[in-house]
Amino acid sequence: MLSKKAILIYVVIVVVIAAVGIYRFLNRGEELPIAPQVTVQQKKERFRQLLVPAVTTVYADLFDQYLSVVAQLESGESNNRIAELKKKYRVDSDTELLMALKPVPKSIALAQAAIESSWATSRFFTVANNVFGVWSFNEDEPRVAALKKRGDKSVWVKKYPSIKASVADYYLTLGRSSAFKEFRQLNMVSDDPFKLVEKLDRYSERGEHYGKELAAVIRYNKFTDYD
Repeated sequence: MLSKKAILIYVVIVVVIAAVGIYRFLNRGEELPIAPQVTVQQKKERFRQLLVPAVTTVYADLFDQYLSVVAQLESGESNNRIAELKKKYRVDSDTELLMALKPVPKSIALAQAAIESSWATSRFFTVANNVFGVWSFNEDEPRVAALKKRGDKSVWVKKYPSIKASVADYYLTLGRSSAFKEFRQLNMVSDDPFKLVEKLDRYSERGEHYGKELAAVIRYNKFTDYD
């Protein structure tokens, strides 16, 4: 039979261990730990299983829409659908609309998804289906707070109902943000992902190094096989 003193010491040790564990969990950043037995290859395979179907589906839907609008514009047909799409993508001309609608190569979407979600292991991905680390500035939309603040300000990211919804929003962002106008212009005349990623320097604070990182991820993981 343990003495009261021994029991007290045991309880204190358990409490300390639990407190340390909680502290580390709350201060680990935005990436969730991967179980030691999971290899890098297994992590990447899980990523492919989760992201490739979503990216493929969204891309196919957007490309079909793009071809349909091209046909409409070539026929001289103008209707409410064209007007609604221009409003959605915040453009005025037919040329701008086509640039907005043409989806980026799947290899780029997958590379960005891998980097931004730490291969589908980040906290944002796990709790919010937020594949691309998209921030939220609207308190009325579903969102979650980042664990770390910027100065004294909280950082929020969007919360999506599904991975597919996150991918669709990513394509919408690239299609209408003024930051990616040069990217869209190049996307109209080139399908080369290694040239296109050079125009994504404004997507990340890493600037031109971000494009180089994307190119390396695409090349090493053979993501062009999906294009």
